[in-house]
Amino acid sequence: MIKSSNKYLPFDKIIIVYSKLMIITILIFGRPISQYIDELLTFAITGGIALLIPVLIPEGRNRILDFVRLMYAALLFGVFYRTTGGTMFLLFDNFSDYQLVAFETAIYGTEPTLHIDQHLLFPVLNEIFSFCYFCYYLMIPVFLIALFVKRNYEVIKKYLTAAALTYAVSFILFFLYPIEGPRWHFAGQYVNNIDGYLFRHLVEMVIAGGAVRGGCMPSSHIAIAVVIMMFCFKHYRTWGWIMLPINIGLAIGTFWGRFHYVTDVYVGIAIGLAAYYIVNLKYSAWTGRVYNEVSEKELRTDLVS
Repeated sequence: MIKSSNKYLPFDKIIIVYSKLMIITILIFGRPISQYIDELLTFAITGGIALLIPVLIPEGRNRILDFVRLMYAALLFGVFYRTTGGTMFLLFDNFSDYQLVAFETAIYGTEPTLHIDQHLLFPVLNEIFSFCYFCYYLMIPVFLIALFVKRNYEVIKKYLTAAALTYAVSFILFFLYPIEGPRWHFAGQYVNNIDGYLFRHLVEMVIAGGAVRGGCMPSSHIAIAVVIMMFCFKHYRTWGWIMLPINIGLAIGTFWGRFHYVTDVYVGIAIGLAAYYIVNLKYSAWTGRVYNEVSEKELRTDLVS
């Protein structure tokens, strides 16, 4: 049982704060401001939605309204991602890939994506890593819907809080350190195509239809995949172990497919882990809620029953 008089959950508050912060940042640094009208309207609307939904849709009325109350946040995360394309150059006029390339070349002796292009591309490997990369697009809806069906609302709320924190930090870093990614930076230097059978083509289709140029540092894909995996390990251990090799393949697939640099992956992992542990440590304090004691064993039993 849960006792609370606060209608705003932590992920609501993060969405509201992020929207306000982006509006203020655009008003201060966005020049000419006329180029940022769409972004200002978007953040005003998303902040307004996060303010209104907890008031208009209190928790516990019925399953349909509970679904809307919780899942609206996941939809807004997608809106925030698309909006990063318009805020990429709020502070800087150009991408800074040359810095990352110099750093990675100094560390590895070569730029990893160029090395892969010249020596390691094979259709079977391409397909394996493309499959793992494509799994990212299924992780979030499958994870959330499975938890909702099992009525594990508290796990959903904690995940959405960790996800909101992860996305907010990642999207702010997008314009603090704009990186376009190797597929753009090295567009004239690759000598081979990344051939595959099915999943490589599916990944290319999704990227062509929804990716933003830039927004590479950090890899928000791997950051969120890490958050989901950690929640699975805590509450549904078998699925955590299943996700581990997929996430390893996803991490490799991000730079194998030329979407990210290796450094983007490391930073994404760090952000995802930090968000997960911060939420697990602070969630009760943030909500001010009193929970009856439920053992991890009982929760896992409920999840797999």
